[in-house]
Amino acid sequence: MNEKFYMYKGYPLVRNGDQLYYGYMSDPYVIWIQILNKKEVEGCEMASKVRVIQMATKTDDPMKAFVKNTERECGLYEALDIASVWLEKALNN
Repeated sequence: MNEKFYMYKGYPLVRNGDQLYYGYMSDPYVIWIQILNKKEVEGCEMASKVRVIQMATKTDDPMKAFVKNTERECGLYEALDIASVWLEKALNN
C-alpha cells in the first residue's frame, strides 16, 4: 500500500484527532503538536491553545526523547510555524 501524506514545507504532516506529527520518523527528530483547547469561529472549530514538542526518534530512553516544548495560546498555523523552525534547526545541526 502506497499511502500519501499531507506535506507542509517539505515534511509530512499526519493528524490523529487532536494530535499531529510533523516530520519523517526516519529523521533524528520529529515534532508532536497537541491541540489542548478549541474555540468556535464562524461555525468552525479552531485550535486556540497548543503544545509543541520536539522529540528525538533515535533514543532507547523514552525520558530523553522529549528535547523541548512550549505551550501557546495560538492556532494551528502558528504551531506549524514553530514546528517548522524547530525541525529545520534540529535537522541542520
